[in-house]
Amino acid sequence: MPRAVQKILVIKLGALGDFVLALAAMKKIREAHRKDHITLLTTPPFEALAKSCPYFNAVETDGRPETFPQWMALRRRLKAANYARVYDLQTSAQSNRIFQILRPSPPPWSGVALGCSMPHRNKLRDHMHTLERQADQLMYAGIWPDAPTAPGTAPPPDLSWVWKHLPPDRPVPGAVKPKPYVMFVPGGSAHRPEKRWPVERYAELARILYSRGFDIVIIGGPQETALAHTIQRTVPRARDLTGRTDFARVAILGAKAALAVGNDTGPLHLAAASGAPTVVLFSGASEPSLSAPRGKVLVLQADRLSEMPVAKVAQAAVSLLPQTAGAG
Repeated sequence: MPRAVQKILVIKLGALGDFVLALAAMKKIREAHRKDHITLLTTPPFEALAKSCPYFNAVETDGRPETFPQWMALRRRLKAANYARVYDLQTSAQSNRIFQILRPSPPPWSGVALGCSMPHRNKLRDHMHTLERQADQLMYAGIWPDAPTAPGTAPPPDLSWVWKHLPPDRPVPGAVKPKPYVMFVPGGSAHRPEKRWPVERYAELARILYSRGFDIVIIGGPQETALAHTIQRTVPRARDLTGRTDFARVAILGAKAALAVGNDTGPLHLAAASGAPTVVLFSGASEPSLSAPRGKVLVLQADRLSEMPVAKVAQAAVSLLPQTAGAG
């Protein structure tokens, strides 16, 4: 007799870089529950990206309730769903609170919430890269018995499904083919300016790469349009896409980019996971061993990013670029 379809809940609330890295664990959860109904509990910014990926049957976006009525509405819905298992990939005070409001009889729960049935008991979890930490969590939950948890061994996110959303290539009129492009991600969290390489350095790097035959495409939120304009003063033909790309579009751009260069920020993680060779710039404010993107990635770090020379970033960029890029 076939097993009844179970309801599974995955919790991942943000930020974007963390969400992208969690896609690796989400894929493993889907593989372990191929015929089950999996719901993602997240927040509105991730709705479109989550709905376009193949791991979930449903996406709910009220994972950060603020008022008491909102908390109670979330509790009623989660109770009514009668989930057979919950994978908490957020493992934060917020997601732990969600567990606690489901007492006295919460569902089987993988995470770190006090009293959960499948706790991740590894005392070193806070010192593990997100990929290995979540693989280890799923090993404790019993769905990934041979999870690779040594540093640098867990598989990176697989965004091959992004290619299904790519528009078909169209013949280009005339003999000249469009140039390959380099994605720049010069922005980041407004409240973390120390995580940004100075935009004037990006402008100089853009000049170097444009002279080698590459177009420059600048992405970011609308608040980062001023950064794009600064780069365009040095390379007028650089394309400003700030404020015009959602997460899914960033992934598609990353899938076809010759290179991505940027700060330690979510859109760069998305580009790297989509397959773009990537140079990521870390300041001393973050620890790459815990959160750097994986793939064809070079990590450059300086205690103060203002001390990171253009020549060093350019050398790293050129080492990842196709040597004949500008020939077309």
